[in-house]
Amino acid sequence: MYKKILTAVNEHLNSEIAARYALNLAKACGSKLYICFIAEKGITKSSFEKAEEAMKRLFLDAEKLNIETESITETGEPVEEINKIVKKEGINIVFASTRREDIKRRFYAGTVARNLSLKLPCSVALVRVVHMGRVHPKDILVPLKARIDHAKERAYFTGMMAQGFHSKVFIFHTVKPITKFFHGEIHLTPAQWEERVPKDISNYIEQLKKCEIEFEGRLSPGHTSRSITIEAASRRHDLIIMGASERSMLSSVLKGNPVEDLLKETPCDLIILKPRHEG
Repeated sequence: MYKKILTAVNEHLNSEIAARYALNLAKACGSKLYICFIAEKGITKSSFEKAEEAMKRLFLDAEKLNIETESITETGEPVEEINKIVKKEGINIVFASTRREDIKRRFYAGTVARNLSLKLPCSVALVRVVHMGRVHPKDILVPLKARIDHAKERAYFTGMMAQGFHSKVFIFHTVKPITKFFHGEIHLTPAQWEERVPKDISNYIEQLKKCEIEFEGRLSPGHTSRSITIEAASRRHDLIIMGASERSMLSSVLKGNPVEDLLKETPCDLIILKPRHEG
């Protein structure tokens, strides 16, 4: 599914950390990795050199893993230039890190991360880096809604990421509190999950099984973003992989936005996947 993976690097350290998730996915999928740096107008010499050094480190590490790699440096507006590269090279997925200022803006309005997610014709993985020194996640938390679009790609992305890191996946679904949940969380075996979870989640599990990784599932009552944060913190998960919200701005104002809330509160690294592939 991912034959060509592009990761955007800049002068900030979190972009290099995010790129290492892309590097791992490329290794697991046998993909070609493109490392790109778009120098914006007015960039300082120091910032340019930091970005170039990060690209060199990533390139050398990719070579050690026998990953086919290409480095690209351009000048201009990041979203516009990355879009050109995506179309020219036939990129399947782009990795980019969120910046600290992004989480302060409502709905990511005007941020590079938001614009990449909206405007690129390929899948986009936005990475919120929390722990600089923990790029080898052993426990991956995957919160799922009752309705899932692009289930095949979402499962493939998670499965390949887990395969590359030899991680265990924890599927987590929040439900509305009802009488039988008052005594706390319900733990289910894989067989029980298949009987009780929504159809879309069952389909996701079937796709995940094809990746031959270890996983388990949990149901928990409560508010979506808060439950995810508590789950990740209390069980010390290393990484959260979550689908991008499809909610409109009006719906986000009225009901809240779990992705936006989690961006601000996440206790570990977070990858927000915007899938584009249908099959």
